Amino acid sequence: MAARQSEREQSGEWTRRPRRDWNDHDRSVGAIVGDLTAEVAHLARIEAQLAAREVAEKAKRGAKGGGMFAAAGVFALYGGAAFALAAGLALALVWPAWLAALVVGAVLFAIAGIEALIGRSMIKRALPPVPDETMERAREDAEALRGRMNR
Repeated sequence: MAARQSEREQSGEWTRRPRRDWNDHDRSVGAIVGDLTAEVAHLARIEAQLAAREVAEKAKRGAKGGGMFAAAGVFALYGGAAFALAAGLALALVWPAWLAALVVGAVLFAIAGIEALIGRSMIKRALPPVPDETMERAREDAEALRGRMNR
């Protein structure tokens, strides 16, 4: 039974779970409590699956932010070198060579800093990797269960 239930949950059949008739007055209290326990356990498993999906989505967003940091480094190193050479040679025609190199270096650091700030903001949006939506649904489910038990 447990193996079949686990197999059903992994295949996605957990959404098509048969509904119980809670208005059946011929059932014993033990049977009702047993069914309620099974339903709560089932709900907890579903919420855990949803939480895992939400954390995975946030991790993907965080990875994209990390990619932006990597892009900033690549730009600062390779593209910046070619740009620095061209800009330095052009400015060396007007200014002394040392001043031209200093200005080009400052501009490249500014570009790398902007890229790093963009990447940092993307990572901040992805953190903390807490499944907020799933936790809120779990709280609502718990409140609904408490409301039914108080009747």
